[in-house]
Amino acid sequence: MDVRAQIVMVFNLDKCIGCHTCSISCKNIWTDRKGAEYMWWNNVETKPGVGYPRQWEDQERFKGGWVVDGKKLKLKAMGKGPTLANMFFQPNMPKIEDYYEPFDFDYGNLAGAKESKDQPVAEAFSQISGKKIEEIQGGPNWDDDLSGSQVYAAKDLNLKDKKVIESYDSMFMQYLPRICNHCLNPACVASCPSRALYKRGEDGIVLVDQEVCKGWRFCTSACPYKKVYFNWSTGKAEKCIFCYPRVEGGQCNACAHSCVGRIRYVGVLLYDADAVEAAALKGDAELVEAHRDVILDPRDPEVCRQAKENGISDQWLDAAAASPVYALVKEFRVALPLHPEFRTLPMAYYIPSLSPVLSTWGDTHKLLEHGMIPALETLRVPIGYLASLLSGGNHAVIEEALKKLIAIRVRMRAENLGLPADPELLADAGLDEAAAKRLYRLFTIAGYNERNVIPPQQREENDPEKRRQEGGFGILKKTRRGGK
Repeated sequence: MDVRAQIVMVFNLDKCIGCHTCSISCKNIWTDRKGAEYMWWNNVETKPGVGYPRQWEDQERFKGGWVVDGKKLKLKAMGKGPTLANMFFQPNMPKIEDYYEPFDFDYGNLAGAKESKDQPVAEAFSQISGKKIEEIQGGPNWDDDLSGSQVYAAKDLNLKDKKVIESYDSMFMQYLPRICNHCLNPACVASCPSRALYKRGEDGIVLVDQEVCKGWRFCTSACPYKKVYFNWSTGKAEKCIFCYPRVEGGQCNACAHSCVGRIRYVGVLLYDADAVEAAALKGDAELVEAHRDVILDPRDPEVCRQAKENGISDQWLDAAAASPVYALVKEFRVALPLHPEFRTLPMAYYIPSLSPVLSTWGDTHKLLEHGMIPALETLRVPIGYLASLLSGGNHAVIEEALKKLIAIRVRMRAENLGLPADPELLADAGLDEAAAKRLYRLFTIAGYNERNVIPPQQREENDPEKRRQEGGFGILKKTRRGGK
């Protein structure tokens, strides 16, 4: 057992209101400069929809992530031979049109236009070429709030049953905020010929060494989530850095700090680096459970002992024990990885969304059960859709999480209204009274320090440069040396 620490984020999709405050706060701090105009390290997509960049989930086109080759993993994009042949050309990388042509408006024309019979306008122009744009064709969330329409929803690869968007009463939509997942088995790190990308030993954050990067862009092709970008001005790769200057001081990420809906939880997970590769080799339906098995109990004395041998401080072990992320991911099993079938073992997790509580009562509603709260089989968001998004197609994993979320809703509504509670309700969902109260608090009234448990770095105990020179850890040792 090789115990390592990872800083992790969990998103509660049931609470995201799609305000994009997180995206703007990230943009203002990290990508508000030349060459990064089209980059959104944090973006919020409307689902079902095409996403950003367009169709990023289609790995038959972009060939990101890993595939199982016999008893080992290999990058889906290319091996050693094709890597050398495509050193100066990436056939599977998204084009600027797949993101969008970054644009601004000529506001100076409003004040400086010559006298005319017509009202002056602020015309759009490209932030790359400076040329006038006759018609804007896209943006970072071009289908914002339009996923209920057949035009956008039908293009979502996760939506297998197109019948749900054929009638107004069965259409649905939700928001999906995304950052770099800082995966345990990152394809971007394994694909880089110059070894510019690395995973930090002290907190698991994946970074790009700008001094080493040669701009080959293999990382952009290999990342299945398309969260590594190419700066056209500097010729270097860039990506979400998990706000590590803030995290090192014990503060949460800018996106989490600014989140209006308080949907984000940041904390520490301990995991077994020796088990990463074996977990990634599992079948699609087994990946979520294998992913959970990699995560270790921070209260286990043997785990703590080996963690200390690896240089993990008592402060980090205490943070792992108090982590809301561990409770949501491992203890209560309600937070799930995004597209686990990509086999990168992402370290960003999502609590699946539920249908809204009904605001009116009447015979016309089809969703009435347990009072005003929809039952599992009548949820507006299809379980098959959520399974394609969050569990590699495993419906049982989604149903387990949704049952718990519904049971908490029903139980707390009954308590708040003084109604009799079904004694079997929580037990059927795998919860007891204490667990339901704890989850309810995390979902609703938990304060900043409960939602974000981030220990500050102790540089005298953790030397990141030394860790990096040792070649990373776990599967990264093999992928770096093997050049896969």
